[in-house]
Amino acid sequence: MQVLQAVGHSAESADFSSLASLSPDLVMAFGSVDLLQQAAPALQTSFPNAIRAGCSTAGEISGNGVTDGSLVVTAVKFDTVCMEQVSTVLAGMEDSLDAGRRLAQALPVAGLRAILIFGQGVQINGSAVLAGMTEVLGSTIPITGGLAGDGGAFSQTRVLDRQGLSSDRLTCVGFYGEKLVLSHGSFGGWSPFGPARKVTRSEHNVLFELDGEPALEVYKRYLGEHAKGLPASGLLFPFAMLGSDHSEVGLIRTILGVDEAQGSLTLAGDIDTNGYLKLMHASTDALVDGAESAALAAKATQSFTGPALALLVSCVGRKLVMGGRVDEEVEAVADVVGKSATLTGFYSYGEISPFNHSSECKLHNQTMTITVLSETN
Repeated sequence: MQVLQAVGHSAESADFSSLASLSPDLVMAFGSVDLLQQAAPALQTSFPNAIRAGCSTAGEISGNGVTDGSLVVTAVKFDTVCMEQVSTVLAGMEDSLDAGRRLAQALPVAGLRAILIFGQGVQINGSAVLAGMTEVLGSTIPITGGLAGDGGAFSQTRVLDRQGLSSDRLTCVGFYGEKLVLSHGSFGGWSPFGPARKVTRSEHNVLFELDGEPALEVYKRYLGEHAKGLPASGLLFPFAMLGSDHSEVGLIRTILGVDEAQGSLTLAGDIDTNGYLKLMHASTDALVDGAESAALAAKATQSFTGPALALLVSCVGRKLVMGGRVDEEVEAVADVVGKSATLTGFYSYGEISPFNHSSECKLHNQTMTITVLSETN
């Protein structure tokens, strides 16, 4: 396995010649909406035979740390691992479950070891996409990846596949081969505060009422002055999902949009209609510790030696909290996974990963998720 990476801050400065000399099997690209749009034709001509996958971001991650308004392109040449790529058009949020089914049905099942997925980040129910995939494939195949960003604008994101760049496609890469080594980890670092509120009316990922009151009204009371900045300010105050018995289920939900007329909140994934929600907040130190915990979990899942690719997908909400210290969470991961791993990734509107020590895949919010790909000799 060989991995090469290039980071550019303009389409003109993105020289792919050294990466193309590798004749890569897989090329992943993450960048701002504008820069990815400009670079898409060059990616297609430079890597005509490679699987191309990636998305627009709310910040890019590379071996250099965290950047904004840049393009991170990572080329991977495997020794024995094979891949298949499938994509589907997402007709709208209500199509999310069926879109997941379509992706899973299109992937060859024989020998399938793992799946990497990238989806648009706004008009989507990420947990429904995963539900559709696991309905077809079962829950034993790990699915990792994330939902695209657009710098925090929550307007229109982009996904890259072999057909080019699109605002309405989802793409999956299936990995095949006995020598594939995949490890993963996911951790937040947020702390709940305030009382648990009963979900009294919700439909899928739209929350209408908490304790019998309009959800948006309750949420605005908590946010105070921060309410003026919704929906973006909601990234600073996500919800912890609790079961019907107030037990923690390990999932966080962040706000994608608000509807003033209905008094509702649209979350990035489904909500337990019989459960409770509790607000959360975090400090930079806690989030950095969370990123380190995710890396340690990935290393504990399955050991890897030699060249490796570490895909980091972290939530834009974490980036907003950490501000100028955001590089610290990437540095914490790098220290754990070691110098043999090439880091790539992005700040997202939703992270996809199994729970630690489990193959059950979920949509996470406000977490650092890490996927490490390598090959045995």
